Amino acid sequence: MINQLSWKVGGQQGEGIESTGEIFAIALNRLGYYLYGYRHFSSRIKGGHTNNKIRVSTTEVRSISDDLDILVAFDQETIDLNYKELHSNGVILADAKFSPKKPDDTQASLYAVPFTEIATELGTSLMKNMVAIGATSAILDLDINVFEVVVREIFGKKGDQVVAKNMDAIKAGFEKVKENLASGVPTMELEKADGQKRMFMIGNDAIALGAIAGGCRFMAAYPITPASEIMEYLIKKLPALGGTVIQTEDEIAACTMAIGANYGGVRAITASAGPGLSLKMEAIGLSGITETPLVIVDTQRGGPSTGLPTKQEQSDLMAMIYGTHGEIPKIVMAPSTVEEAFYDTAEAFNLAEEYQCPVIILSDLQLSLGKQTVEPLNYDKVEIRRGKLVADEIPANENNAYFKRYEVTEDGVSPRVIPGMKNGIHHVTGVEHDETGKPSESAANRIAQMDKRFRKIENIRFNTPVYKNTKHEDPDVLFVGFNSTRGVIEEAMTRLENDGLKVNHAQIRLIHPFPTDEVLPLVRAAKKVIVLENNATGQLANIMKMNVGHAEKITKHLKYDGNPFLPHEVYTKCKELF
Repeated sequence: MINQLSWKVGGQQGEGIESTGEIFAIALNRLGYYLYGYRHFSSRIKGGHTNNKIRVSTTEVRSISDDLDILVAFDQETIDLNYKELHSNGVILADAKFSPKKPDDTQASLYAVPFTEIATELGTSLMKNMVAIGATSAILDLDINVFEVVVREIFGKKGDQVVAKNMDAIKAGFEKVKENLASGVPTMELEKADGQKRMFMIGNDAIALGAIAGGCRFMAAYPITPASEIMEYLIKKLPALGGTVIQTEDEIAACTMAIGANYGGVRAITASAGPGLSLKMEAIGLSGITETPLVIVDTQRGGPSTGLPTKQEQSDLMAMIYGTHGEIPKIVMAPSTVEEAFYDTAEAFNLAEEYQCPVIILSDLQLSLGKQTVEPLNYDKVEIRRGKLVADEIPANENNAYFKRYEVTEDGVSPRVIPGMKNGIHHVTGVEHDETGKPSESAANRIAQMDKRFRKIENIRFNTPVYKNTKHEDPDVLFVGFNSTRGVIEEAMTRLENDGLKVNHAQIRLIHPFPTDEVLPLVRAAKKVIVLENNATGQLANIMKMNVGHAEKITKHLKYDGNPFLPHEVYTKCKELF
């Protein structure tokens, strides 16, 4: 029996590859297994190679596996592109329809199974993916009845007959492979899972759920990969809570609408990817100078321009910190797990209102779209803090003077009102202004307002700005990463510790303002520092050098081919240094 399995299904986009992986994974999640899934897909609606790689384990997993146990192939391209991941005892289950050929340089076994033929005999070739699930179940010695609830949930609206037909397809695939087990098809029986109920979700769903828990009731957004699922989730959920989602005509409108809603007192969010954030930059500056709360999600993807819209990259750091013209205070946070994506998003609304500035939640494609097991969320940990939003009656000002919305205060945060409050009238403009909001070009006023705005973020209260796994006082190496690289670093650490190296890990969760006081002691203690990031220029490493120095210790490990890091790549890079 095995306690871990790596399974991949591949074919042409539009052939049901995603649903195949989804049904397989949900069923195993219901049995209590831990899962981590990552989809490779093309930036087109139909056609082009796509695959879904799912890791199944009896213990927690947070990264893609190096190798592959089972490859389910619906075309020869899937075999040619993915067979090198298979270990020597791996299995290729391929549709007999395309006369599959095994490459000469692999020891994995190839079994041609008539997926399409069986499905056609049952009524439609579209059910070939169900036949493939049944074939996989035979190798894993799974009870195929575990799929019935999932199939009913997905196809139940189409009627009992459709559900029955799909179950027949799973059964037929199972029996076809079982017939051949005696002739050499290996079995890979999984150890039993603990049966515990856990969530199975992508990071974008966690962000959307965190927004709801954090009191968000309005979203304005324009569809873009890989952020669209946030909007799709909130479209389904917000109306029931008295909220709404508006799909705008462009990214600029989305950002300014969110600013307007926040100005009116409604917690609002907008979400996009790199190209959309570029269009939002002027509006983000408006949020900064008018000190209007704003929560923005940036799901990083391959750039520049349209770049690699469906591939992994982490190249927006500098843009998110320095992208706006002029200088404004802003907060940039970077959750590293799905759970953190939930809690951090809820907290982002508190920070936006407390510090009256834009808060950017930085994600990446792997975190946003990778589907994984999530422990039950604790909603009691979520609180609502609205900062200096004035709720009580405002006394009349002398001589009917305007309300000092931008009053110069010691902590840099001014009192805030929503429109319509008696005696709260003030001016709002994107040009520099005095304490009441009236435009002002006075040099003294400019200095006072700029200094006031930047005082706000001198002492950010952010829970765990750096996730630390630092059990060694004098480590050989310190790994540093952000967003989705946490899991792959943790796995590589285990292997390196087994080799006798002392390894510490710091995952940066608050990118800006940079948590220098937290990071500097960790860098000083380590002999070498490896910064892991999916970009070509080492943006996080450069930010670290700017804030903590010690450039001579810092080594960049970069990957920018559109694919996430694998554990062996991190392990090998570290071993090269010792």
